[in-house]
Amino acid sequence: MEQYPNVVVPQCGRGFFGIGIEYPRTAKNVGTLWRTAHIMKADFMFVIGQCYKSVCTDTLKSWRHIPLFEFGSFEHFHKSMPKDARLVGVELDGRSVPLSGYIHPERAVYLLGSEKDGLSQEALEHCADVVQIPGEFSLNVSVAGSIVLYDRLLKNGGF
Repeated sequence: MEQYPNVVVPQCGRGFFGIGIEYPRTAKNVGTLWRTAHIMKADFMFVIGQCYKSVCTDTLKSWRHIPLFEFGSFEHFHKSMPKDARLVGVELDGRSVPLSGYIHPERAVYLLGSEKDGLSQEALEHCADVVQIPGEFSLNVSVAGSIVLYDRLLKNGGF
């Protein structure tokens, strides 16, 4: 086996996290969130119910750095969840807790809903936690995801 003496392998801590969108309406939002996920050190990104087509908003070519998984349905996604990961919905919902006081799990999968309809009822029923970003109105889905990832990194000392 060939040796690579100049290659430095980063030391990873415990845990992992990924983020995705259920039935995204635009590829631009997926590309923007993928770029943010890469910058904020996510381990993976995913979409449910729609295939992603490459767009110009992912200027870092994040597909070279973190994987994107595509699932045809929520059921397919849920069956593929990483072992012992918490599904965290991001939604304006009656059971939502404010993001400002939320303690992020060591192993988390963050799920955002469609820009038009939010998270499906099926997804909400499977979420271990649901968090809400302050405000009376919903944010653009890639903006909301970016805020959640920033919050996680900030609270977990990732900067």
